[in-house]
Amino acid sequence: METFTSWPSWPQAEEPLARALPPETVDALRAAVAFAREKHGLQQRPTGRPYLEHLLEALEVAVAGAGVTDLDVLVAIVLHDVLEDTPCTEAEIVRRFGPRVAEFVGWVTRPQGIAKADYLGSLVKAPPQAVLVKLADRVSNVQELQRMPWRFQRRYYLETVAYIMPLAGVHPWFAAWYGEWRRHWHRRVERLSAY
Repeated sequence: METFTSWPSWPQAEEPLARALPPETVDALRAAVAFAREKHGLQQRPTGRPYLEHLLEALEVAVAGAGVTDLDVLVAIVLHDVLEDTPCTEAEIVRRFGPRVAEFVGWVTRPQGIAKADYLGSLVKAPPQAVLVKLADRVSNVQELQRMPWRFQRRYYLETVAYIMPLAGVHPWFAAWYGEWRRHWHRRVERLSAY
């Protein structure tokens, strides 16, 4: 199963991005990364690593894995958690990055007071570009799921199979990646559930 952990910081991401994308897209991504770094501040991933690593992993998934080139989708991938996890507003995103980016980020932001299952279920109505943002986000989250406590692993596996994998069906690269991931994790989850 291919993993995407080669871009832990902007300097590691910039050169491969410059080989894959037009200069104006790289410039926009540089600005988005700076914005996300400012908004997320000292936030960390559950593993204790800087939060920016997750955003750059999701970006690597989209560019190096799925071959996504749509500038607004890629910027939305970098910004996908700013509404949910920081004081950032949708108006700030619109002002800095445009309404299309704000729309995609809005789709992948879980509204307060909404059950996670209801939120994930609503993504079937999302525009295809917003679905790409969610698919890249979840690849980053599940590619090294073994680092998390086993109860979390099982719950997250089941949630991904139920809600995220159906979204991947119309995106061949993501469908193949998640299919391979599921085969790998199915055996692991069965073993963990036996305990």
